[in-house]
Amino acid sequence: MRCGWHAGPMIAIARFTVLEAWRGRQLRLVLALALLALGLGEFLGQAAVTESLQLRETVLGALLRLMAVMTCALYIVTAVAREMQDKGLELVFALPVPRAAYYVGKLSGFACLALVLAGLYAALLVFYAPPGQVLLWALSLYCELLIVTAFALLAALAFAQATPAFVLLAAFYLLARSIAAMELMAGGPLVDSEAPSQRFIQAMVHGIALLLPDLGRFTRGEWLAYATGAWSDLWSVMLQTVAYVLLLSAMALFDLERRTL
Repeated sequence: MRCGWHAGPMIAIARFTVLEAWRGRQLRLVLALALLALGLGEFLGQAAVTESLQLRETVLGALLRLMAVMTCALYIVTAVAREMQDKGLELVFALPVPRAAYYVGKLSGFACLALVLAGLYAALLVFYAPPGQVLLWALSLYCELLIVTAFALLAALAFAQATPAFVLLAAFYLLARSIAAMELMAGGPLVDSEAPSQRFIQAMVHGIALLLPDLGRFTRGEWLAYATGAWSDLWSVMLQTVAYVLLLSAMALFDLERRTL
């Protein structure tokens, strides 16, 4: 009975979240960005001297991934910030709705939007890359968007303003995307590994890498360009996604439960 009582508010909140995005005409923005990515990919592919097809697929995949992440993140932080500024969150919590039910409902609704976003952008790549590689790319993109969704929801609830929440999210995403390269640079053959300052930098970079998801392994462009993706690559992606979504959700729920509205 209790689980069923909690399921009603969660489903209603998730449904309202999806309907709000649909009424906000987000699909038009998604399609416009997709057309822009297609145009840029075709232009760069034609301008390349060698491996034009591979360059086009790599650039197109990178642009679609970036646009999917930015679109998803911007919508979540602005929607949650607007709801908090309009006192909508206070109204929900004034009702007999558990805060955990509100969070899970919001996260589920945004996860549905991320699924639609990943599916739409992946559908464009079917004409450029093998279908199996596109499916692998799409599933990896969805996992990446789930992590972005959980972090965006946490940041928006914590700051209650869109700008600082998005800046924090952008910093998190860029750092998680580049942390593997930073580790290689910190331990490269051209640095003095015996210097105390270099040891400190290596330890600091390694410590940051332990805290962040390795998004460099997600949604790789070479899967589309050279068909190098294997389904075994997806296991690491899925494990990281589950771990970080649960961790970020626990942090968001802790912040919600301790907050006095």
